[in-house]
Amino acid sequence: MGLGLAALNRLAGSKLLDRAGLRNPVESIVKQTTRTGFQAAGAANRTFKAATRLRQPARLEKAPEATLFDLEPTEEQQMIVETVGDFAAEQLRPAAAEADDKLAPPDGLLTRAAELGVTQIGIPEELDGVGSERSVVTGALVAEALAHGDLGLAVAVLAPSAVSTALVQWGDADQQATYVPAFAGEHVPAAALVLQEHTPLFDPFAPRTRAKRTPNGYRLDGVKALVPRGADAELFVVSADLEGRGPALFIVESGTSGVSVEAEPAMGLRGAATTKLVLDKVNLPAGALLGGGDRETFAEIVRLSRIGWAALACGTGKAVLDYVIPYVNEREAFGEPISHRQGVAFQVADIAIELESMRLTMLRAASRAEQGRSYAREVALARKLATDKGMQIGSAGVQLLGGHGFVKEHPVERWYRDLRAIGVLDGIVLL
Repeated sequence: MGLGLAALNRLAGSKLLDRAGLRNPVESIVKQTTRTGFQAAGAANRTFKAATRLRQPARLEKAPEATLFDLEPTEEQQMIVETVGDFAAEQLRPAAAEADDKLAPPDGLLTRAAELGVTQIGIPEELDGVGSERSVVTGALVAEALAHGDLGLAVAVLAPSAVSTALVQWGDADQQATYVPAFAGEHVPAAALVLQEHTPLFDPFAPRTRAKRTPNGYRLDGVKALVPRGADAELFVVSADLEGRGPALFIVESGTSGVSVEAEPAMGLRGAATTKLVLDKVNLPAGALLGGGDRETFAEIVRLSRIGWAALACGTGKAVLDYVIPYVNEREAFGEPISHRQGVAFQVADIAIELESMRLTMLRAASRAEQGRSYAREVALARKLATDKGMQIGSAGVQLLGGHGFVKEHPVERWYRDLRAIGVLDGIVLL
């Protein structure tokens, strides 16, 4: 289906259509295809098999104890952030408008993103990765840097590493040996951590997707929402209510019978190519249960995901600030820059103040999670600030640009739409 849409898009851009008088009919086909979306069986491009057997699960070492809360990144973290920041500025930012319009990342972009090694740094050497210790703070800084380029494309880039991180942290030896090496190779599979559902006041701890025990394992039924790159994904980690035990996570290969996807374009994150994931009597082996179905493991995944979303909000919020400052200084009205007006200057200052509070709270939550300390309270604060203030920052960016804030010529309208997602999504990213 993806190849078909790509061919239609290329055809629609051809000058031969004008000569043949076929411009309007072909464009109508393209628009109709995009509007109605698609429904297809899950991608089955790869067979996951364990090349070797592990005696025990491979885990990253915990970060060393720190007596002080220090916001200064280490030399290694600074190098990683600068590299990712350059990639976001040079690759994600220029491609963002096209991705938003076409509801998909540009060809080759995610392959180039995989070359950064964002996934590999979270995988231990025993599983062919390059990671040595687990750092939630480093993951937060990477997410923030990517979102400064574009939030939707950042989500598309980070989605596979959420699955590999979950497998490294909570997978057993067989699960790790079967799936994790693929994420450390040259061709990182599209994958997604799927918690979201279309439910009013959605609670990730009460999914409507059901999992029932069978003689050979489990059977899943339900519909998950806003799955990034679902049409291309080869592997999912899906939440479901396991009868008698509550929320649990299951490893689902896209080629499994009963797995299908449907297009689901959203208000924001359009570059992430979001879809529905339909699970219709999907039978899974007993080994598909991740983390033993432990409720505390599930809670930790939700919390770490929310830190990730707060980091993404900080990155896009900083993009808004960096864009509006030169704009209000250069834009003139009544013979002077509009930044000379208090109403404008105070709005810009408010963006900077709220952004600092968001970032400080997010990094404190990430730091406590990294140190193995309790961090539920800090996550709740970080999510609340990112949800409320992130949306305010996006709205203020649109307001400060006046009429320019409402048109696609400037990226602030897209950032505003993307920032609306922070308070409604769970899962997808995982630090």
